[in-house]
Amino acid sequence: MSSPTSRPSLMRSRSNAEPHRVSFVELFFDLVFVFAITQISHGLIEHPDGGTFTRTLVLTMAMWWVWVYTTWSMNWLNPERSLIRVVLITAMLVVLLMSSAIPEAFDEGQGLIFALGYVGLQLGRAVLMVAAVRHHDAALSLSYTRTSIWFAMSAVFWILGGLAPSEERLYFWAAAIAIDLLAPLFRYWLPVLGSTAPSVWTISGEYMAERTGLFIIVVLGETIIVTGTAFGELEGNPTQVSAFLSAFASTVLMWLLYFAHDESRGRRFINASQNSAMVARSAYTWAPVVLVLGLVLTAVADELVLLHPSDNIGTEDQYIPTNVLILTASSVYLLGNLLFKRAIGRPWLVSHIAGILALAGLFAASNALSPLAMNWTSNAVLLAVIVWDYRTRSRNDSTSEDNRENSATID
Repeated sequence: MSSPTSRPSLMRSRSNAEPHRVSFVELFFDLVFVFAITQISHGLIEHPDGGTFTRTLVLTMAMWWVWVYTTWSMNWLNPERSLIRVVLITAMLVVLLMSSAIPEAFDEGQGLIFALGYVGLQLGRAVLMVAAVRHHDAALSLSYTRTSIWFAMSAVFWILGGLAPSEERLYFWAAAIAIDLLAPLFRYWLPVLGSTAPSVWTISGEYMAERTGLFIIVVLGETIIVTGTAFGELEGNPTQVSAFLSAFASTVLMWLLYFAHDESRGRRFINASQNSAMVARSAYTWAPVVLVLGLVLTAVADELVLLHPSDNIGTEDQYIPTNVLILTASSVYLLGNLLFKRAIGRPWLVSHIAGILALAGLFAASNALSPLAMNWTSNAVLLAVIVWDYRTRSRNDSTSEDNRENSATID
């Protein structure tokens, strides 16, 4: 590895004297994902059926993969350099075009725009990284060479899907997503080139934790936008006010589940870990996509409750009952929190598992309760999980303090 004085100007300094924090241009880049999440959630709001739900999964995974690979690359690239800023702003424009294509991504015409945008971003970034780090870290450059080849393989299916008839597009894009998911699981293994050792990913744990937390805030903001916009178009009768409050309460509870204690614990855990790259892969790559999906479904469920608080099937073309969406959203978000907290060193939390089981049990009552009643019931389950987790943490902290005092007394 070359000395710091000879490293390319595109790279961040790895010196402890130079904080590795999220820059304003990166936060600016994240703004475009507010629009992307809005587009994805509104598609399911307008057509809450099984086919749209499946397409929502594919589109959410694609947009998440764009964001998370950008975040990993910015762990090494210096966002204060002019070229990197130009790259980020150009990527922002491409994401905006992709987001504009989302409502008709599975219709004629727009699918190719979405596919070309995704392929251009993923392949272009990987090739940039190969060039940017080759004089700084040969092993990392080789890793991004492998990444480029994997993206080239999935690009075939993305583009074929964009060109295929709309009814066949999902199959091609599902195959493309599968390749993109398998790549990191196999550590980008290729014949001759082999696989990437985790030690190559010399990441900043503080940066990864902060970046992911800020993105979760962005997605939580989408639930606020949906709730506020939908309520502003209503008359504001008592039932609608109750629906508005239940939607706001669900956003607050979901914020508490992630940010109350464990977000800061995640920062400390990854910084202290001897294998921070693997922690980042689990805690800040895989678990957050489950959280994001849960929040997208929550935004959809909140608007449907606001529009049809008493009708479990709000429209003639709604094939997924609102209550099913409510319970699925809360269950998926709880699962994401469970996986995240396990990845940062906590045990498998009984409180979260019990919450998921309680929500699963409520599916039996999905036809007996109105969507408004179900939303409040789901909120009650989330609140119970938060209280349970808080009390468990308090007892553990008290026990640890007593043990430290007893140890000090013995000494």
